[in-house]
Amino acid sequence: IALNEIRWTPFKKFAQTASYIPRFVSTVVVIAILNEFLSPSSGFLNMLLKSMGIEPIYFMNEKEWFRPVYIFSEAWQFTGWNAIIYLAAITGINQDLYEAAEIDGASRWRRVLSVDLPAIMPTICILLILRFGSIMSVGHEKVFLMQYSNNMSKSQVISTYVYRVGLSKASNYSFGSAVGLMNSAINTSMVLFVNWVTNKLSDGEAGLF
Repeated sequence: IALNEIRWTPFKKFAQTASYIPRFVSTVVVIAILNEFLSPSSGFLNMLLKSMGIEPIYFMNEKEWFRPVYIFSEAWQFTGWNAIIYLAAITGINQDLYEAAEIDGASRWRRVLSVDLPAIMPTICILLILRFGSIMSVGHEKVFLMQYSNNMSKSQVISTYVYRVGLSKASNYSFGSAVGLMNSAINTSMVLFVNWVTNKLSDGEAGLF
């Protein structure tokens, strides 16, 4: 919505491009960039901390920083992709609704609340359902690349656990398959539950099925 409200076209295009480019960057490259950016010796952030008299922090190795770094990298990679979906939904809003709101004296903020949000609510619900369906399936590639012995207690997720137990070390294929199946069952249950909730809240207009 903020991007859609920007009236300076060059900046709007730049913001869209800058936020969407990381979607095409390999996960390995993303982690390499993070390693350089957060390096305790030469990283930009730690150099900034040093200039303020703060000791360097090994963000990629300390377990307390694993989740914030992972969340930041996910947001950096996928915000642009989701923004395109929302912008497409906003573009499809009937312009007569905006004109009617302006005639009624609605401010820009009131138009966002009364026109934009209700119009894109089905899109919000669908994306919410899809994200809930994968909330237990954190991709193992990025987590695996970010794992160190020091942060293992915070970085171990189901997908990396299945890999280590079922394929890498123990070669316990049956146990790994059972864990993966249980994970899929939980994901399916969450999708059905969130879909049921969105159907109830929107009178059956926003759910996937």
